Amino acid sequence: MAERRRGEQQPDDPISKPVLAGTALLMIVLAGAIVGMALFMFNMGRDMSAMTRAVSQMGVDVSSMAGNMEFMVQDMDVMAGSMVEGQTDIAGELARVRAGTEWMTADMRAMNADIDSLTRSIRRMSGDVDGMDRTAARMNHAAGTMSTSMQRISIDMNRMTRPESLAPMMPFR
Repeated sequence: MAERRRGEQQPDDPISKPVLAGTALLMIVLAGAIVGMALFMFNMGRDMSAMTRAVSQMGVDVSSMAGNMEFMVQDMDVMAGSMVEGQTDIAGELARVRAGTEWMTADMRAMNADIDSLTRSIRRMSGDVDGMDRTAARMNHAAGTMSTSMQRISIDMNRMTRPESLAPMMPFR
């Protein structure tokens, strides 16, 4: 290598200043691209991790939901059994109500017949009471006639027991 001396002019470098500037700029851009890619990869990794956690949580939620659905199916089986049992009980109750209604209807028919018979009896009794009324009126009239006759008999008996009243002009009167 050649030694350099002071004051001597050095020959031009084989790499010129614009090439060095372009290379430096290219290196800066390349370093920026590498840093950008590194940041992009870092953020993508972080996002993928968050997405993986979300998918894991979703799996846990789906498992929990499946368990809840199993309990719900069991509860629905119990409810269906209760509904069948209730319908059977209701059918029995309705049959008893129907039998009771038929019995009550028969009783009401008999009661209606009894009321009809009672009404006819009351009508007959009313007619009989009317006849008794007329008989009592005749008896009253007969009693009045008899009372008048008894009064005359009494007067006649008084005259017979007191002979003085027989003669109109007797002094002992």
